[in-house]
Amino acid sequence: MKILQSLMIVAALCAATALQARPLDAIRQDGTLRIATEGQYAPFNFFQGKQLTGFEVEVAERVARQMGLKPEWKALGFDALLTGLQQDRWDLVIASHAITDERAKAVTFTLPHYCSGGTIVSLAPALRSGKDLAGKVVAVQTGTTYLAEVQHLPGIKAVKNFPTDTDARSALLAKRVDAMITDRFVAKELLRRSPQSGFQLGGMVTVERIAAAVALGNTSLADAWSQALKAVMADGSYARISQKYFQEDIRCPESR
Repeated sequence: MKILQSLMIVAALCAATALQARPLDAIRQDGTLRIATEGQYAPFNFFQGKQLTGFEVEVAERVARQMGLKPEWKALGFDALLTGLQQDRWDLVIASHAITDERAKAVTFTLPHYCSGGTIVSLAPALRSGKDLAGKVVAVQTGTTYLAEVQHLPGIKAVKNFPTDTDARSALLAKRVDAMITDRFVAKELLRRSPQSGFQLGGMVTVERIAAAVALGNTSLADAWSQALKAVMADGSYARISQKYFQEDIRCPESR
Protein backbone atom coordinates (compact mmCIF):
# COMPACT_ATOMS: atom_id res chain seq x y z
CA MET A 1 0.00 0.00 0.00
CA LYS A 2 2.98 2.33 0.06
CA ILE A 3 5.30 3.28 -2.84
CA LEU A 4 8.66 4.97 -3.47
CA GLN A 5 8.22 8.43 -4.89
CA SER A 6 10.11 8.25 -8.18
CA LEU A 7 12.39 6.28 -10.46
CA MET A 8 15.26 8.43 -9.19
CA ILE A 9 14.85 6.91 -5.75
CA VAL A 10 14.76 3.44 -7.27
CA ALA A 11 18.00 4.16 -9.10
CA ALA A 12 19.59 5.41 -5.92
CA LEU A 13 18.57 2.29 -4.06
CA CYS A 14 19.96 0.01 -6.74
CA ALA A 15 23.23 1.96 -6.76
CA ALA A 16 23.78 1.66 -3.02
CA THR A 17 26.21 -1.26 -3.17
CA ALA A 18 28.76 -0.19 -0.59
CA LEU A 19 27.33 -2.72 1.87
CA GLN A 20 26.10 -6.21 1.06
CA ALA A 21 22.86 -7.68 2.39
CA ARG A 22 23.40 -10.51 4.86
CA PRO A 23 22.65 -13.86 3.21
CA LEU A 24 20.56 -16.45 5.00
CA ASP A 25 23.58 -18.45 6.22
CA ALA A 26 25.06 -15.39 7.92
CA ILE A 27 21.73 -14.57 9.55
CA ARG A 28 21.34 -18.13 10.83
CA GLN A 29 24.88 -18.12 12.19
CA ASP A 30 24.11 -14.89 14.07
CA GLY A 31 20.72 -16.20 15.22
CA THR A 32 19.07 -12.78 14.95
CA LEU A 33 16.85 -11.41 12.16
CA ARG A 34 16.96 -7.62 11.97
CA ILE A 35 13.46 -6.38 11.04
CA ALA A 36 12.38 -2.80 10.36
CA THR A 37 8.88 -1.33 10.39
CA GLU A 38 7.20 2.05 10.74
CA GLY A 39 5.46 1.73 14.11
CA GLN A 40 2.81 4.32 13.24
CA TYR A 41 0.33 2.31 11.22
CA ALA A 42 -2.23 0.71 13.53
CA PRO A 43 -3.40 -2.01 13.59
CA PHE A 44 -0.54 -3.35 11.48
CA ASN A 45 2.47 -1.90 13.31
CA PHE A 46 2.25 0.55 16.21
CA PHE A 47 3.37 1.27 19.75
CA GLN A 48 1.43 0.59 22.92
CA GLY A 49 3.45 2.73 25.25
CA LYS A 50 7.00 1.62 24.50
CA GLN A 51 5.97 -1.78 23.19
CA LEU A 52 5.94 -2.34 19.43
CA THR A 53 2.97 -4.47 18.43
CA GLY A 54 0.35 -5.01 15.74
CA PHE A 55 -0.69 -7.62 13.22
CA GLU A 56 2.49 -7.44 11.15
CA VAL A 57 4.69 -7.42 14.24
CA GLU A 58 3.04 -10.54 15.65
CA VAL A 59 3.10 -12.35 12.30
CA ALA A 60 6.76 -11.43 11.75
CA GLU A 61 7.76 -12.64 15.22
CA ARG A 62 5.96 -15.93 14.62
CA VAL A 63 7.63 -16.36 11.21
CA ALA A 64 11.06 -15.54 12.65
CA ARG A 65 10.58 -18.17 15.37
CA GLN A 66 9.53 -20.66 12.69
CA MET A 67 12.88 -19.93 11.02
CA GLY A 68 14.67 -20.51 14.33
CA LEU A 69 15.65 -16.84 14.61
CA LYS A 70 15.24 -14.12 17.20
CA PRO A 71 13.62 -10.93 15.81
CA GLU A 72 15.40 -7.66 16.48
CA TRP A 73 13.15 -4.67 15.74
CA LYS A 74 13.83 -1.18 14.44
CA ALA A 75 11.06 1.41 13.99
CA LEU A 76 11.58 4.55 11.89
CA GLY A 77 10.02 6.79 9.26
CA PHE A 78 8.35 4.97 6.39
CA ASP A 79 10.34 6.65 3.61
CA ALA A 80 13.64 5.32 5.02
CA LEU A 81 12.62 1.68 5.33
CA LEU A 82 13.39 0.32 1.87
CA THR A 83 16.51 2.48 1.52
CA GLY A 84 17.92 0.86 4.65
CA LEU A 85 17.73 -2.58 3.05
CA GLN A 86 20.33 -1.47 0.50
CA GLN A 87 22.55 -0.11 3.26
CA ASP A 88 22.48 -3.37 5.25
CA ARG A 89 20.91 -1.58 8.21
CA TRP A 90 18.39 -4.41 8.59
CA ASP A 91 17.59 -7.68 6.89
CA LEU A 92 13.87 -7.37 6.21
CA VAL A 93 11.14 -4.76 6.16
CA ILE A 94 7.52 -5.50 7.01
CA ALA A 95 5.42 -2.33 6.90
CA SER A 96 2.41 -2.84 4.62
CA HIS A 97 4.30 -2.34 1.38
CA ALA A 98 2.19 -3.18 -1.65
CA ILE A 99 3.96 -5.13 -4.36
CA THR A 100 4.51 -2.85 -7.36
CA ASP A 101 6.64 -3.07 -10.51
CA GLU A 102 8.58 0.03 -9.46
CA ARG A 103 9.43 -1.30 -6.03
CA ALA A 104 10.38 -4.69 -7.46
CA LYS A 105 13.24 -2.94 -9.28
CA ALA A 106 14.72 -1.94 -5.93
CA VAL A 107 13.87 -4.77 -3.50
CA THR A 108 12.92 -8.44 -3.52
CA PHE A 109 9.48 -9.23 -2.16
CA THR A 110 8.45 -12.29 -0.19
CA LEU A 111 5.18 -14.18 -0.30
CA PRO A 112 2.33 -11.72 0.47
CA HIS A 113 1.13 -11.82 4.05
CA TYR A 114 -2.20 -10.11 3.32
CA CYS A 115 -4.33 -8.50 0.63
CA SER A 116 -6.13 -5.19 1.00
CA GLY A 117 -6.80 -1.95 -0.85
CA GLY A 118 -7.12 1.81 -0.62
CA THR A 119 -10.46 2.79 0.91
CA ILE A 120 -12.31 6.10 1.04
CA VAL A 121 -12.83 7.65 4.48
CA SER A 122 -14.84 10.87 4.75
CA LEU A 123 -17.32 12.77 6.88
CA ALA A 124 -19.94 12.60 4.11
CA PRO A 125 -21.99 9.42 3.56
CA ALA A 126 -22.40 10.34 -0.13
CA LEU A 127 -18.67 9.80 -0.86
CA ARG A 128 -18.84 6.10 -1.59
CA SER A 129 -16.82 5.48 -4.76
CA GLY A 130 -14.04 6.95 -6.86
CA LYS A 131 -16.46 8.86 -9.05
CA ASP A 132 -17.90 10.56 -5.95
CA LEU A 133 -14.50 12.18 -5.34
CA ALA A 134 -14.79 14.35 -8.46
CA GLY A 135 -14.30 17.98 -7.45
CA LYS A 136 -12.99 16.97 -4.00
CA VAL A 137 -9.72 17.46 -2.14
CA VAL A 138 -8.32 14.10 -1.04
CA ALA A 139 -5.64 13.36 1.58
CA VAL A 140 -3.07 10.57 1.32
CA GLN A 141 0.05 9.65 3.26
CA THR A 142 3.33 10.62 1.61
CA GLY A 143 5.06 7.67 -0.01
CA THR A 144 1.94 5.56 -0.52
CA THR A 145 0.66 4.04 -3.73
CA TYR A 146 -2.53 5.98 -3.18
CA LEU A 147 -1.03 9.23 -4.46
CA ALA A 148 -0.69 8.04 -8.06
CA GLU A 149 -3.91 6.07 -7.92
CA VAL A 150 -6.00 8.98 -6.66
CA GLN A 151 -4.47 11.33 -9.22
CA HIS A 152 -5.79 9.04 -11.95
CA LEU A 153 -9.38 9.23 -10.69
CA PRO A 154 -11.43 11.51 -12.99
CA GLY A 155 -12.24 15.00 -11.77
CA ILE A 156 -10.16 15.07 -8.56
CA LYS A 157 -9.72 18.70 -7.51
CA ALA A 158 -6.50 18.19 -5.54
CA VAL A 159 -4.49 15.58 -3.67
CA LYS A 160 -2.71 16.62 -0.47
CA ASN A 161 0.20 14.67 1.03
CA PHE A 162 0.72 14.23 4.77
CA PRO A 163 3.72 12.68 6.58
CA THR A 164 1.62 10.07 8.39
CA ASP A 165 -1.80 8.50 8.12
CA THR A 166 -2.68 10.20 11.41
CA ASP A 167 -1.89 13.62 9.93
CA ALA A 168 -4.20 12.92 6.98
CA ARG A 169 -6.91 11.90 9.42
CA SER A 170 -6.50 15.12 11.41
CA ALA A 171 -6.84 17.14 8.21
CA LEU A 172 -10.07 15.33 7.45
CA LEU A 173 -11.45 15.98 10.93
CA ALA A 174 -10.52 19.67 10.56
CA LYS A 175 -12.33 19.67 7.18
CA ARG A 176 -9.21 20.84 5.37
CA VAL A 177 -9.81 17.96 2.96
CA ASP A 178 -13.00 16.26 1.82
CA ALA A 179 -11.79 12.66 2.12
CA MET A 180 -8.74 10.51 2.73
CA ILE A 181 -7.59 7.25 1.20
CA THR A 182 -6.12 4.66 3.55
CA ASP A 183 -5.87 0.92 3.90
CA ARG A 184 -9.19 -0.92 4.23
CA PHE A 185 -8.26 -2.49 7.55
CA VAL A 186 -6.80 0.72 8.93
CA ALA A 187 -10.10 2.41 8.03
CA LYS A 188 -12.13 -0.31 9.75
CA GLU A 189 -9.99 -0.01 12.88
CA LEU A 190 -10.39 3.77 12.80
CA LEU A 191 -14.17 3.46 12.80
CA ARG A 192 -14.06 0.87 15.57
CA ARG A 193 -11.90 3.05 17.80
CA SER A 194 -13.67 6.33 17.03
CA PRO A 195 -17.38 5.56 16.69
CA GLN A 196 -18.36 9.15 17.58
CA SER A 197 -15.99 10.79 15.10
CA GLY A 198 -18.45 10.90 12.24
CA PHE A 199 -16.10 9.06 9.89
CA GLN A 200 -17.84 7.28 7.02
CA LEU A 201 -16.35 4.25 5.29
CA GLY A 202 -16.64 4.20 1.51
CA GLY A 203 -15.55 1.69 -1.09
CA MET A 204 -12.11 0.56 -2.23
CA VAL A 205 -10.39 2.35 -5.09
CA THR A 206 -7.51 -0.16 -5.33
CA VAL A 207 -6.75 -3.82 -4.56
CA GLU A 208 -3.21 -4.68 -3.45
CA ARG A 209 -1.03 -7.61 -2.39
CA ILE A 210 1.10 -6.74 0.65
CA ALA A 211 4.46 -8.36 1.36
CA ALA A 212 7.66 -8.10 3.34
CA ALA A 213 10.77 -7.00 1.44
CA VAL A 214 14.46 -7.88 1.54
CA ALA A 215 17.44 -6.42 -0.30
CA LEU A 216 17.32 -6.84 -4.06
CA GLY A 217 18.56 -10.29 -5.02
CA ASN A 218 18.64 -11.69 -1.47
CA THR A 219 16.52 -14.63 -2.61
CA SER A 220 17.83 -17.06 0.01
CA LEU A 221 16.30 -14.93 2.77
CA ALA A 222 13.14 -14.16 0.79
CA ASP A 223 12.55 -17.85 0.05
CA ALA A 224 13.20 -18.93 3.64
CA TRP A 225 10.81 -16.26 4.95
CA SER A 226 8.13 -17.28 2.45
CA GLN A 227 8.40 -20.96 3.39
CA ALA A 228 8.18 -20.11 7.09
CA LEU A 229 5.17 -17.87 6.42
CA LYS A 230 3.46 -20.76 4.61
CA ALA A 231 4.06 -22.95 7.66
CA VAL A 232 2.64 -20.29 9.99
CA MET A 233 -0.43 -20.03 7.75
CA ALA A 234 -0.81 -23.82 7.74
CA ASP A 235 -0.50 -24.38 11.49
CA GLY A 236 -3.33 -21.99 12.41
CA SER A 237 -1.25 -19.33 14.14
CA TYR A 238 -1.66 -16.82 11.28
CA ALA A 239 -5.44 -17.20 11.41
CA ARG A 240 -5.46 -16.63 15.17
CA ILE A 241 -3.45 -13.42 14.85
CA SER A 242 -5.63 -12.21 11.97
CA GLN A 243 -8.84 -12.91 13.90
CA LYS A 244 -7.41 -11.02 16.90
CA TYR A 245 -6.92 -7.83 14.90
CA PHE A 246 -9.56 -8.01 12.15
CA GLN A 247 -12.13 -10.66 13.12
CA GLU A 248 -11.44 -12.29 9.76
CA ASP A 249 -8.68 -14.04 7.84
CA ILE A 250 -7.02 -11.42 5.64
CA ARG A 251 -4.57 -13.62 3.73
CA CYS A 252 -4.68 -13.39 -0.06
CA PRO A 253 -7.02 -15.77 -1.90
CA GLU A 254 -4.12 -17.72 -3.41
CA SER A 255 -2.81 -18.46 0.10
CA ARG A 256 -6.05 -19.92 1.43
